Amino acid sequence: MATGYWEDKIKMFSSYLRLERGLSDNSIESYILDVRKFLNYLESYDTDFSVEQIDEELAQGFVYQLSELVAVNSQARIISGLKNFFNYFILERYIERSPFELIETPKSGRKLPDILSVEEIDRLIACIDQSTNEGYRNKVILELLYSCGLRVSELVSLRISDLFFEEGFIRVIGKGDKQRFVPIDEDTMKYISSYIKTIRCQLTIKKEDVDILFLNRRGGQLTRAMIFTIIKQLAKIAKLNKVISPHTFRHSFATHLLENGADIRIIQVLLGHESITTTEIYTHISTERLRSVMEDFHPRSGKKRV
Repeated sequence: MATGYWEDKIKMFSSYLRLERGLSDNSIESYILDVRKFLNYLESYDTDFSVEQIDEELAQGFVYQLSELVAVNSQARIISGLKNFFNYFILERYIERSPFELIETPKSGRKLPDILSVEEIDRLIACIDQSTNEGYRNKVILELLYSCGLRVSELVSLRISDLFFEEGFIRVIGKGDKQRFVPIDEDTMKYISSYIKTIRCQLTIKKEDVDILFLNRRGGQLTRAMIFTIIKQLAKIAKLNKVISPHTFRHSFATHLLENGADIRIIQVLLGHESITTTEIYTHISTERLRSVMEDFHPRSGKKRV
């Protein structure tokens, strides 16, 4: 971790809190302690991150680790502090969007991320009007998110030249421009090929996006925010009582692999995690699900006793 770099950023934030927000020394100290917790988490990676390089993936990973260490009220306070920290750097024009913007404040009793079952994923996809070009594209996007466990940033930047269908792989450019090859199933390959041949080919494509796979109706690259919007709308239509985002498909991908016997090291490679610590959140998810099943169905569980 580039300590000097982050110390400078902490000083900038402290000055802002003191001079522009008028906060007391005790309040400022609390904010800084929360920021340092996040910086300590970043030290598990073999990378020196800048403010601009912190993304939703890192933010989510930190929150999941946090859920195992502190109470819900403390989680909410720390997340709030980090939202303020990164919002400051939006004001200073270092970044355009906070990595914590879409992080939900944890509610009492909810520590782990929501996971979709295969049936729920099918239910979401079934809500799509596939008779429209955008609808079919959205179906392909959801199929790809789940079948390959992509980050939303990796999805929107995926290129046609990254498709190696003869070999059964796609090339994914992850954080730090590191590439990995992820296997892709035959059905998803067929969906993508159909989208390219029947829908994408009809668009007037912008010169800079000629190789980008998924495009909007104006022939430009989709934004991450658009993918969030598509999924939120579908979840509402499907009446799923869960907090769902593009990342939910990535969580589901990893959790289902683990539950079906995949080695966690293989899952780490497929997800493109630098640190096994980030991948280990899925072992916690599976353990929590086992505990829930035990409590719900075992005759000696507390819920069943009178």
